[in-house]
Amino acid sequence: MLQRFRQWAIKRKWWLGAAGVLLIGYYFMLPRKLFTAPTSYVIEDVKGELLNAAIAADGQWRFPADKTVPDKFAKCIVAYEDKRFYYHWGIDPLATGRALRQNLGGGKVVSGASTITMQVIRLYRNKPRTLWQKMIEMVMATRLEFRYSKKAILGLYAGNAPFGGNVVGLEAASWRYYGRRPDQLSWAEMATLAVLPNSPALIHPGRNRQTLYEKRNALLERLWRNGTIDSATCALSSAEPLPDKPHALPQEAPHLLHRFRQEKPSESTRLRTSLEGALQRNVNDILYRHHLQLKANGINNAAALVLDVETGHALAYVGNVYNPDDPELESFVDIIHAPRSPGSTLKPLLYAGMLNDGLILPHSLLPDVPTQIAGYTPQNFDRNYDGAVPASRALARSLNIPSVRMLQHYRAERFLVLLKRLGITTMSKPAAHYGLSMILGGGETTLWELTGVYASMARTLLHLEQYNGKYDADDFHPPGYRPDEPLPSRHAPEQFGVLDAGAIWYAFQAMEEVMRPGEEFIWQHFTSSRPIAWKTGTSFGFRDGWAIGVTPQHVVGVWVGNADGEGRPGLTGVSTAAPVMFDIFRLLNGAGSFVPPAGKLQSIAVCRLSGYRAGDYCTEKDSLAVPAAGLRSPVCPYHQLIHLDATGRYRVTADCERPELMQQRAWFVLPPAMEHFYKATHTYEPLPPFKPGCITAPEAGRSMELIYPRPHARIYVPIEIDGSLGETVFKATHRQQGAKIFWHLDNTFAGTTSDFHQLSLRPKPGKHTITLVDEEGEQITVDFEILDKEKKQPQ
Repeated sequence: MLQRFRQWAIKRKWWLGAAGVLLIGYYFMLPRKLFTAPTSYVIEDVKGELLNAAIAADGQWRFPADKTVPDKFAKCIVAYEDKRFYYHWGIDPLATGRALRQNLGGGKVVSGASTITMQVIRLYRNKPRTLWQKMIEMVMATRLEFRYSKKAILGLYAGNAPFGGNVVGLEAASWRYYGRRPDQLSWAEMATLAVLPNSPALIHPGRNRQTLYEKRNALLERLWRNGTIDSATCALSSAEPLPDKPHALPQEAPHLLHRFRQEKPSESTRLRTSLEGALQRNVNDILYRHHLQLKANGINNAAALVLDVETGHALAYVGNVYNPDDPELESFVDIIHAPRSPGSTLKPLLYAGMLNDGLILPHSLLPDVPTQIAGYTPQNFDRNYDGAVPASRALARSLNIPSVRMLQHYRAERFLVLLKRLGITTMSKPAAHYGLSMILGGGETTLWELTGVYASMARTLLHLEQYNGKYDADDFHPPGYRPDEPLPSRHAPEQFGVLDAGAIWYAFQAMEEVMRPGEEFIWQHFTSSRPIAWKTGTSFGFRDGWAIGVTPQHVVGVWVGNADGEGRPGLTGVSTAAPVMFDIFRLLNGAGSFVPPAGKLQSIAVCRLSGYRAGDYCTEKDSLAVPAAGLRSPVCPYHQLIHLDATGRYRVTADCERPELMQQRAWFVLPPAMEHFYKATHTYEPLPPFKPGCITAPEAGRSMELIYPRPHARIYVPIEIDGSLGETVFKATHRQQGAKIFWHLDNTFAGTTSDFHQLSLRPKPGKHTITLVDEEGEQITVDFEILDKEKKQPQ
């Protein structure tokens, strides 16, 4: 028997070879991927709602194919195109036989007998409809049935069928003609779409509308007759109108869509983001509403970002107020990723850094007096001086001079390293390039990175208990907008973090004390007020307005300005960006302040008046829980022991008073310049004068100070209308009421002042020396330079 089979096989081996070749060809006749046409970029919110879509590269609205096909469409298309779809293997013999009879009897093509599977092949091949091509389609359809399930074949058809005009695929058709997802369509709407691939030209408004209407209703009646819908549904659906002109697709997050197109780390052009659709739309509305007012002042652009603290994912991403019809507004620019001057929004980071390193305590007094450092003259926004101000209050009020002095103490190089550790990557130049202006917006960062830093700080506080008092370096990570991306997890919790939790908490506490726009301090008295730690920033030249707000649940960042960098009067963070930020916070759920990290705070005695660690001469002390580094912070420098005579009216020394007649008393003493401004707004008891004839050398230089100019100042004096050089106003202070100061310019007597120590002079361009001498012989000498008009340099 075996021998006979071998003989038969040898005689017919070419038949077997041919059959083998045909089988191999049949197996490989379909490519791995049928449809390779470009698809539209599509982004969805976290629930799958469409936020934005862009037309495909070939000019078609073709969404990436969705594997799931709505049940209504499946029933409609099967009833209309291929009622035995679930029972054949790509070819319907009954339909084929019927088509042959009709075509032969009519002498022309009356019926094609194409199954849905064959139509998928025809869409893939896009060949002329001839008998030969029809036969090829039938063979390939059987192969398609072996590869894919019926559900997958329906998905291929729904994703690639033409629906009229430049609309391809069910999902694109649903949005273009009805403005909704396919699974939200009615039976009438779905039946309309089901008949279109067979005659896509019927969708054009005003053309063949009656034919489309009849085809749709015929399909609805067929669905009623096969039991898919009841008679009432059929009647109501048949009365629904046909769609009119195509709808514009949602444009809720065009800048994030553009960013996705640029990054595109995967093959799919569809992305489900972490955004919340309702929140995104509301934030768009808020920015648009504020933009209508801002535009009147020539402020054309605004951006907002909302982050979830726990994950760092973006919940709302509005890169700009989008208005493509007006190109002058430059609304296409994604401000969220544009490097801009952050103004004062970095001040809380410096404050936390100094607390972290024990350089200050939360309420340490900082100098707030006229200051010039290496030619740089910072000014407070209101041009006033407090003399001395607690560090927390300086942060809450965003005072510039104390912040610059803090950075001078902390050092710019050290602060730049801290910023990079926190997540700021845009400041890539050496610290010397930015200098002390770094803390006032002398560098650049992005809204994306800055909100990410504040979210990371908040996350550190939230996770402290979870990590048993330790820190996870992975809590500091950039924001994201892809919920499927794994969060960083490379490090085990450690004993020390990027910033101490206590330092972060105190920074947020100071930020909660900031006055809300238009509400002054009244908001704090309402129990319904929601605690928000927030900070504003305004760049030099009024080019950028910032507002960053933090709660345990969310971080909201807002930027307002012009994309081209044009400054506008009144463009400040507190007046433009902060109102937008608070409107956004009203949309968000969540409540409560950050819980103090008790395990990271240690109680120490602090001086009530200075905020420093209490020394031996501090008479009023408080107990304050501070970060551990605060244990090595400086002792109060402003309390000293002074010696008084028996009456207590005069200071004395051993040279002029017997020790047994002296009184010793601790006294709060500020340097003269600080004292000059401080006593104007605070209760302050100045030092008693020395008993006549009792001043000694160690006390010299402590009663008088030159406020302006500061040592080595470089001063530009404007030219008056008549062409003469303007005056320079010199200002000094003296502890003693009524004391006289004798002024000398370049060793030439210039005048005398009493009580109010100001003198107007006209030094010529060049280097000069100003010398002050009081009645007791105390002397101060300061060098300065008057600049030529041609040599003017910014102060």
